[in-house]
Amino acid sequence: MSDTELLARCTTILPGHRARRPAEMFSAMAAWCEANGVSHDVYGDGAVVQDFERKLAELLGFEAAVFCISGTMTQVTALRLATMERGNALVALHPTSHIFVHERSNYQLLGHFDALQVGDRHRPWTADDIMAVPDRLSAVGLEIPMREIGGQLSDWDELAAIKAHCKARGIHLHMDGARLWEAAAGYGRPAAEIAAGFDSVYVSLYKGIGGLGGAMLLGSKEFVARASEWFKRQGGNVIHRSPYVVAAAMQFDARLASMPALFRRTQFLYEVLRDHPLIKVNPAAPQANMLHVHLPVSRERALEIRRKLAAEHGIWIFNRINHGALPDSSFFELYVGDNLLETPDGRVREAAALLAAELMPAQAPIG
Repeated sequence: MSDTELLARCTTILPGHRARRPAEMFSAMAAWCEANGVSHDVYGDGAVVQDFERKLAELLGFEAAVFCISGTMTQVTALRLATMERGNALVALHPTSHIFVHERSNYQLLGHFDALQVGDRHRPWTADDIMAVPDRLSAVGLEIPMREIGGQLSDWDELAAIKAHCKARGIHLHMDGARLWEAAAGYGRPAAEIAAGFDSVYVSLYKGIGGLGGAMLLGSKEFVARASEWFKRQGGNVIHRSPYVVAAAMQFDARLASMPALFRRTQFLYEVLRDHPLIKVNPAAPQANMLHVHLPVSRERALEIRRKLAAEHGIWIFNRINHGALPDSSFFELYVGDNLLETPDGRVREAAALLAAELMPAQAPIG
């Protein structure tokens, strides 16, 4: 039986939000469009798109926002414009930045800017990390929270110091806010307060929101207008943006309202996992509704365990699994979404206990 078939048979799925079948998703979109009198936009010109752009701009305290077809295009374009304005191509990024890890060297190959890896790849940024750079920077790109280290956040006072340093030096401060809404729950502060002091912010329309795809870039009216033109130059000017915007807008308010509950559920999961010392988590305490779970077994063994728990108990523990830094170790990302929120406490404890039992080293035969 394939992994896809096993997953379909599971009654308990721990990571992420409940997956909607295309027919279910499209039906919900159609009903929302009918109820709200939605018409297609034409290259972004239309109420459904422009109203949602204004909504996000007002929510985060910016003058303007514009839709972009992908976060990958959004981020490098924003940073490119910041460097062009200053006549200096140098940008500081954390070693785990999405731009380094997932975007296939686009910033280099497409000539967007030059990038420095700044800071410790296992820790969030501090203000000293930025201040220690002797070169003149045009821009700093800061991910909130930092996905590749388990959803960690810079300390609030450190974040304030980074903002102040960039402002004093005329450095464009850009936020990779793909999971900004999750960070708001972790910080216990409104998203607008986190975004204050940034010159531009990117937010995803599908990750925690659950839409079909797409992104928004926020900033000043002039900056957003230039970015919009550059999106068109790069092939991002799809004729109808409405499907992406509708898929996000129809559930946006509910998704944001659920973030505190998802964070509390993450705190509960940490309590459960503390009972199983073989299972290690990063960070040591929740900072957003996501974490990395480290296992004392190889990636191959972890996949065997996943199949066994799925086949015998109907429990799906993780989606993707990565090799760990040490031999016979692995780790996976767990985003706490609707699935874990709706799973009974007892079933969560059972899943953790079953996983821990499979991680126990084999006992040598007696005699």
